[in-house]
Amino acid sequence: MNIHEATVSYEKWMARHTRLVPADLRRKHTLMRHSEFEFFRATFYRWMQLWPEVCPDLHKAPRLLAVGDLHVENFGTWRDAEGRLIWGCNDFDEAHAFPYTLDLVRLATSAQLASAANHLAIRRRDASDVILDGYRDALNAGGRPYVLGEHHVWLRQIAFARLRDPVDFWKRMQNQPKWKGPVPPEARRGLESMLPDRRLPCEIKHRVAGIGALGHQRVLFVANLSGGRIAREAKALVPSACIWACQGPSGELHYSEIVDRSVRVRDPFVRVQGNWLLRRLAADCSRIELFMLPAARDEARLLYAMGWETANIHLAKPAAARAVLRDLKKRPARWLHHASKAMVAATRRDWKDWCSA
Repeated sequence: MNIHEATVSYEKWMARHTRLVPADLRRKHTLMRHSEFEFFRATFYRWMQLWPEVCPDLHKAPRLLAVGDLHVENFGTWRDAEGRLIWGCNDFDEAHAFPYTLDLVRLATSAQLASAANHLAIRRRDASDVILDGYRDALNAGGRPYVLGEHHVWLRQIAFARLRDPVDFWKRMQNQPKWKGPVPPEARRGLESMLPDRRLPCEIKHRVAGIGALGHQRVLFVANLSGGRIAREAKALVPSACIWACQGPSGELHYSEIVDRSVRVRDPFVRVQGNWLLRRLAADCSRIELFMLPAARDEARLLYAMGWETANIHLAKPAAARAVLRDLKKRPARWLHHASKAMVAATRRDWKDWCSA
């Protein structure tokens, strides 16, 4: 099965689980041509086909509850119940039981592709090394969340980069297209329950964002409250693409489980209701894209933090984490760099095939 056949098959499979938005899927297909990095972010389903073939030994590593679709733009900030700013992984749409190596290789592969696209300046081998250092150190320490208060000043400066300005953020929200047709009842009920007052008048919009889940329904409520705007989003979820790739029976969602059990400071405005992810959107409650990063940044330190946060998530099951540490000791030097390099080559071949059609 090539990338074109895989895409058709996967989208038919998704359509059996949720109503898709054809215009957004067409946009996704176009964005997949823009760069290898964008293509990589959009095609986790294809990764799940290639991964066992390209990295068969790593595919047999100890399994645990993992992110799956992990990459360098899968990190952002949110506010906890105390109003503190928290940084960490903020997308668990593909969460499932995977070999621990999958998250690490996918994160390192994304760093290599981002470096090739000039989004990161760090040497590719060094990127894999610092990711693994952060991961191993966090496992040994039992993990620790990133609370951006008196600690991690450097990371807080990244979080408040220029493009996360509230004026720009709300302008983008205002420019989202209006929702057409009735809002799915479960999404409406969930969004209304997230508002300070169910009777608050809201503009209902169709949010077009990201690339991995582009094509899923995303209902956006925007309202005025006490002189300022607030926003709530409901995004349709489907089971992990690994279910499609292994042709297994329809699987359950693991979003709530991985958020609840990992070493994490919870976002009180994130929850799953049925097949919908509900969350608050704000300028400081969203993912951080690479083009948002300030010119002056310590990329090795940032990738180390991403490796650490990956371990925070894998520590959802401490016994599994102990098995991971034992397995890591057996791995040869630079195994992560070599595996991610192989997955970059496989991704590049697929991207060229996609662009040639």
